[in-house]
Amino acid sequence: MQRRYTLVLIWGLLTYAVCAQTKTEAFLTPSDTLHIPRRNAVIITEATLASLTLIGLDQLWYADFPRSKFKTIDDTDEWLQMDKLGHVFSSYQLGRVGANALNWAGVRKKDQLIYGATLGFGFLTAVEIFDGYSDEWGFSWSDMAANGLGTGLYVGQELLWNEQRITMKYSFHQTQYANQRPDKLGDGFFEEMLKDYNGQTYWLSANLHSFFKESHLPKWLNLALGYGAEGMLTGKTENVDNLFITQNRRRQFYLSLDVDLSKIQTNSRVLRTVFDVLNVIKVPFPAFSYDGKNSIKFHYIYF
Repeated sequence: MQRRYTLVLIWGLLTYAVCAQTKTEAFLTPSDTLHIPRRNAVIITEATLASLTLIGLDQLWYADFPRSKFKTIDDTDEWLQMDKLGHVFSSYQLGRVGANALNWAGVRKKDQLIYGATLGFGFLTAVEIFDGYSDEWGFSWSDMAANGLGTGLYVGQELLWNEQRITMKYSFHQTQYANQRPDKLGDGFFEEMLKDYNGQTYWLSANLHSFFKESHLPKWLNLALGYGAEGMLTGKTENVDNLFITQNRRRQFYLSLDVDLSKIQTNSRVLRTVFDVLNVIKVPFPAFSYDGKNSIKFHYIYF
């Protein structure tokens, strides 16, 4: 399932790149007033990429599994909720892309939030409907709640602070578990990065200067709280190929520092665009972890 969210994020980054990457600084500068050609370009680009991505999912992913009548499932307790964090992250990041694209076109703030920040929620709803007609999965209300939470995280901060003081980020490290079930958790770094929940960490990265504006803290310095999980070879503890797998499934909580790349001062619009795209990734730093059972562990560097 994680592969689908990769396509979603690729679509979002492509949308942003089409709207932002160019040879001239002037073109990269957001318009102060409504720029109709830019707005139309954003709408056409997003609609085209969304349609192509959904068609691709239908033909390349769902076609490999039997279809069924529309059904719902309750998968709330699978993967120790790591898959739900993936939904929150995807919805938040796609909403950020949608709002920023409309801001580039000079669309007023209210419409950025209504039509741009809800981009992730709308797209992921379409994907969830596809799931509902697949015999392999089903429409998940908990997935929808996670999608709404991601959109709400973006919209709520814009309404409250008119800025994103807390951003969602992602990091990954390879684990021993993918080698045990490469068909499920991925074979090779890039597949594992998308499919192995054991190596994924989702972060809430808070910009300290935004909360303490009178301080002398660097504007780019963030404090990050992370959530991950380990010991998972299946969604739940279950029989696999008639072999009962004893899984030491455990949640992991992290505390670390981070860098808000969007706060790094530069006069180059190209660099700002690059920093904004890369800002979805948590910068490796030393970190503390706690699994709720053992003592606190210190990591010299954590990915």
